[in-house]
Amino acid sequence: MNTTDTHNQKIAKLTFASVYPMYVKKVETKGRTKEELNQVIEWLTGFNNKKQQELIHEKVTFETFFERAALNPNARLITGIICGYRVEEIENPLTQKVRYLDKLIDELAKGKKIEKILRSE
Repeated sequence: MNTTDTHNQKIAKLTFASVYPMYVKKVETKGRTKEELNQVIEWLTGFNNKKQQELIHEKVTFETFFERAALNPNARLITGIICGYRVEEIENPLTQKVRYLDKLIDELAKGKKIEKILRSE
């Protein structure tokens, strides 16, 4: 699926620090924990809680965030629709990675079991 250059640039320039509190609120409102959220983020990016907090403090953009990430090789198993886009069809690599993260957090908030969210083959 094609996204516009403007859309992709907007996502690239968002800071992880600006979005992280919204992630926390979303999952906690649905009865999940910040620790589970951090576990999901670590699975996708390789960033443990300490590193996530450093990146928040540093106010890195999503572009920098994912440049530094060691994306889980099983991220390609993340499929489905998030924000009106089928994640496996998004052509812009950065936008796709951000939507992978959104999809995992959405699944966490919807009560999906951690073992299912952290995909394995």
